[in-house]
Amino acid sequence: MNNKIIPALRGIALCAALLASPALFAAEDASHYGWVSVLPPLLAIALALLLRQVVPALFVGIWIGAWALNDFSLIGLWTGLLETFEVHIVDALANRDHAAVILFSMMVGGLVGIISKNGGLLGVVERIVGFADSARRASLATVAMGLAIFFDDYANTLVVGNTMRPVTDRMQISREKLAYLVDSTAAPIACLALVTTWIGYEVGLIRSSIENIAGLDANAYFVFLNSIAYSFYPLFALVLVFAIVLSGRDFGPMHAAERRARQEGRVAPEAVSTALVDDDMQQVQPAEGTRCLARNAVIPVAVLIVSVIAGLFASGEGDTLQEIIGSADAYKSLLWGSLLGVLAAALMSVLHRSLSMAEIMSAWFTGVRSMLLAVVILVLAWALSGMTGELGTAGFLAELLGERLHPGLLPSLVFVLAAGTAFATGSSWGTMGILLPLMLPLSWVLMTANGMAGAEHMPILYGTVAAVLGGAVWGDHCSPISDTTILSSMASQCDHIEHVRTQLPYALFAGIIAIVLGTLPAGFGVPWWMCLPVGAIALVLGVRMMGRKI
Repeated sequence: MNNKIIPALRGIALCAALLASPALFAAEDASHYGWVSVLPPLLAIALALLLRQVVPALFVGIWIGAWALNDFSLIGLWTGLLETFEVHIVDALANRDHAAVILFSMMVGGLVGIISKNGGLLGVVERIVGFADSARRASLATVAMGLAIFFDDYANTLVVGNTMRPVTDRMQISREKLAYLVDSTAAPIACLALVTTWIGYEVGLIRSSIENIAGLDANAYFVFLNSIAYSFYPLFALVLVFAIVLSGRDFGPMHAAERRARQEGRVAPEAVSTALVDDDMQQVQPAEGTRCLARNAVIPVAVLIVSVIAGLFASGEGDTLQEIIGSADAYKSLLWGSLLGVLAAALMSVLHRSLSMAEIMSAWFTGVRSMLLAVVILVLAWALSGMTGELGTAGFLAELLGERLHPGLLPSLVFVLAAGTAFATGSSWGTMGILLPLMLPLSWVLMTANGMAGAEHMPILYGTVAAVLGGAVWGDHCSPISDTTILSSMASQCDHIEHVRTQLPYALFAGIIAIVLGTLPAGFGVPWWMCLPVGAIALVLGVRMMGRKI
């Protein structure tokens, strides 16, 4: 066994023993396990960064959580190991929404396999290369596509990562950079755009949070619209992407990755996981003499996108666009779109005689297989997220800061709390679902207690909503156990830990600027229209000062 692992595991066992006390398990109705509740996710994150292997790190994190649920007893150590697989991973896999994401991801992988083998993807690359004839233009094209597919973060990461990877490879852009561009244009735009799979969930949470607040009469969608101006981190994350791309400057580990790609020609970092996916995708390269028609890829991807959007309208109900999207079944729409996209790819291959039926099935299966590692990591991440729910991680973090809040500081502290919760749980949606019902009533109580319940102080409420949404995205970007971060790595065929390691300085930079020049001054009355441009200028100047060109 790796000599780093044994001391780490011994330290883990010691920490668990020290943290576990009878008081933590005395009450059956306790809402959380105290400090023990943060041990499994922090351990999984630490091991992932130490070993640079996500799967064993996530498994150990779930195991420690299962051991905690068994009171850290000696028998519980063995029972927890068995329950890790038999209970917690099975529960994550059996969740219907999780199954839909798995099927969607595998079908998109199969779609990419077909359009790669029939030459369509290479045809798209040849067309884009006509414009993207430099690293800067290729990066801009990637960002533009990320903003265009705004309606869902899963569809965004998988489509953009797989489509633009051959283009960025040809321009010698590192896979780490591609994964960053994909990840940082997916969730930020999905949580802000007016018609996305996120909006119904967000507005629904806001509605349920404010409907029982005495003295507050506000429309949930109106509250969401007003909160967009205070969503400093998602907006600053997008500004930072453009600042990085347009300036051609990078800093931190990303600069080293870009230098490796440009000077040595190695776009992908050396990693076992990347090699596994690369081996699969080598099998779906078009055969010599295949006509590389861009429409063989464009039409199936367009069918996928249009079908998902149409599915949102078909599965939703209401009189207004917001009501329809808000009540839509996003997972059903994703499944419809992926199925029709694959069928369109197969049909185009047959019509243009690019592939035989046997070759279509082989290419589809190879593409599905290339997503298997991502699916394994996703299932383990979901299981760990479920474990944090059983241990009450989010409730503990909320309680830790809940009594220390001041109205002016509320948005900033909520932003940090949401980021910490999303980082520890790997789920931005789970963070929003837990914290919005807690923090909105808290903000109103604090405002009322301090005589600040008038219309002129509503920005505190809007800022609190935005802080939960933005903090959830921030923590999601920083966390190696986040589902969208995992999908971004896999779609870009970049080693996951390398993606996290290179993206983290950028996410921290944007997050700190969001606090110092966004949520903090806005909480004390500075207008949002002053905070946004000042923060954007600080980001640009920061890139100029810290970043270096290759």
